[in-house]
Amino acid sequence: MKKRRLFSQFAIILSLLSVLVMVVLPVQVQAEQKQRIIRIAHNQSSNHPTHIGMEAFEKYIEQELGDKYDVQIYPSELLGTQTNMVQLTQTGAIEITVASNSILETFNQQFQIFNLPYLFETPEIYHAVMNDPEIVGPIFNGTEESGFITKAWLDAGTRNFYVTKGPIEKPSDLSGLKIRVQQSPTNVRMMELLGGSATPMGFGDVYTAIQSGVIDGAENNELALTENGHGDIVKNYSYTLHQMIPDEVIVNSRFLDELPAEDKKIFDKGFQIMQDTQHQAWQEKVEEAREKAEKDMGVKFNYPDTAPFREAVMPLHKEVLEANPSLEKIYKQIEEKAKTVKAEDKEAQADAKN
Repeated sequence: MKKRRLFSQFAIILSLLSVLVMVVLPVQVQAEQKQRIIRIAHNQSSNHPTHIGMEAFEKYIEQELGDKYDVQIYPSELLGTQTNMVQLTQTGAIEITVASNSILETFNQQFQIFNLPYLFETPEIYHAVMNDPEIVGPIFNGTEESGFITKAWLDAGTRNFYVTKGPIEKPSDLSGLKIRVQQSPTNVRMMELLGGSATPMGFGDVYTAIQSGVIDGAENNELALTENGHGDIVKNYSYTLHQMIPDEVIVNSRFLDELPAEDKKIFDKGFQIMQDTQHQAWQEKVEEAREKAEKDMGVKFNYPDTAPFREAVMPLHKEVLEANPSLEKIYKQIEEKAKTVKAEDKEAQADAKN
């Protein structure tokens, strides 16, 4: 009898536990379902400054709104090529992605302004322009009808020439050289004016193309030497500083419109944190890349006078502005911003001397 009583009590306890599980589990599932998944996709590795910025965004959003949103980051083209990811962001299949400036040109021609060589004389002017909402705001929001807008810009540094046949000290050194450029008419024309032979191709093909002699070099930032191994086969890197082109963080418009007002403020701050973190990480990674390329790969860094390069490509500015009059106002705004930055810099130098 005693065994039966114990068995009966055990059965009752099991029944109660079963009921408890049946009641609690749906509540937990419901709670999890209340979290909206925010998908962020990009084409860089998980140790790239872009990914570091995304992680800072994820940490902040989940710290502030973790009960409502689950941020998931997909690096290294896990969700497709950059073009695919832009299309997915348009439809809302993913909420956020990083787009190259050349891709965004197809949605809003005003993005073309940032591809102009020597649009910015210094990185300081570049940052001052990109951080001015009066200049970039209309451009960043000009794709809303396409289903997305830009909420942050990412630093991709300065683009410079690196070749296998000796340093580039003046434009004539590019004569007869086949140089890989981004697949953009602006970049092809730039190389024509500099005297080189433009060879547009995907970035993933550059290493093999240089190695096999199909091209003589390329133009990109310092991370291409180390992250992509180009420093193993190219030993001359010349700071021509011919382009400073941002990458843009684009966000699905419908997703932003559906955010409650208070959440939108937090997301806006999150995008600013993402941007600031990426910029800081970029500077650190560039220093690391320079040191590694120089010490471990034997790359020599050259510092030519940029004035002859700038002079050679200035006709392209006129050509682009005539072909796309909508850029005229933005171009003048950038010129005025450059004057302001230079004046402030001179004033700061004078104060430092005193």
